[in-house]
Amino acid sequence: MIIGVPKEIKAQENRVGAVPAMVLDLTSAGHKVLVEKTAGLGAGIPDEAFAQVGATMVGSAEEVYGGADMIVKVKEPLAAEYSLIKKGQLLFTYFHFAASRELTDAMLKSGAHCFAYETLQYRNSLPLLTPMSEVAGRMSVQVGAVCLEKHYGGRGMLLGGIPGVENATVVILGGGVVGTNAAKMAAGLGADVRIMDLDLDRLRYLSDVMPANVQLLHSSPIAIREQIVHADLVIGAVLVQGARAPRLIRREDLKTMKDGAVVVDVAVDQGGCIETCRPTTHADPTYVIDGVLHYCVANMPGAVPRTSTFGLTNATSPWAKKIANLGAAAAAKDPVLGTAANVLGGVCTHSGVAEAFGIEYRRPDSVL
Repeated sequence: MIIGVPKEIKAQENRVGAVPAMVLDLTSAGHKVLVEKTAGLGAGIPDEAFAQVGATMVGSAEEVYGGADMIVKVKEPLAAEYSLIKKGQLLFTYFHFAASRELTDAMLKSGAHCFAYETLQYRNSLPLLTPMSEVAGRMSVQVGAVCLEKHYGGRGMLLGGIPGVENATVVILGGGVVGTNAAKMAAGLGADVRIMDLDLDRLRYLSDVMPANVQLLHSSPIAIREQIVHADLVIGAVLVQGARAPRLIRREDLKTMKDGAVVVDVAVDQGGCIETCRPTTHADPTYVIDGVLHYCVANMPGAVPRTSTFGLTNATSPWAKKIANLGAAAAAKDPVLGTAANVLGGVCTHSGVAEAFGIEYRRPDSVL
């Protein structure tokens, strides 16, 4: 199979879908890999590093898409890429379809076979989402701490305070991978941390592993409203696999929050868990509504592209090779890879996406 790795074109997105070790693995398995020139520079990977392990370097995205049977990338295709995607072409990337009807309709119309990193399930986990969730969770506290500085529009607070001065209160909505990593960082900086989650078993587990400055609270609409009143930083860390994120904080709730409080909505890729969330970019990351500073960058890990690229490809490489070895039809019937199949040949094959937009759903093993 010919596998293409295009340069990412999303604003300030410097990750790349493959690294030299992954290319070597694919070429050793008998596949040909096309890499767009300069695709890896943002992550510190020169063209020569790809060429030395057998990649064919090409000069444009048109050559990558035009010559490849399978595309491996990081972020969802943008409008400028829709026309490059061919019927029957296999795409393996993050899609987050439930957050975009436009993208969903475009991929259905294309006739391509779309396998999404974020829905692949293996051993009761989402292994291709986990590394970027780890990055985003840790970054959420890092950027939240900066946003709390007065000249960025925040309350002018240090997360951990100092002796004799109160520390900041950080409320984290969701105790999964993002929330856990956010809590570790916030707690390490000395903040008063409160994790809210619906799953009592998860809360019991976290109570055993988190330090004493982390409280574990059962989540409900009333409990969330009670907690955000005290929050200096709120981190949205909820995930409903393959579906749109639930709205946990309403517009009217912002009026109860402190002036200069900060919200970081990591769920923005899935539509956001804060009603006032709208996607922003690293170049223009924040905006203010009702005195609350919003940070809603849709590709947070793109700010640390070297860490993110190698973390992501460590996870995606074996699955990319397996899809390439099997082809779309066999991959759709595979018990693991089938969970990543969201759109196959013009048919929606993920129930969460179908439910989000009220469109027809078919099982992936029944389509190809």
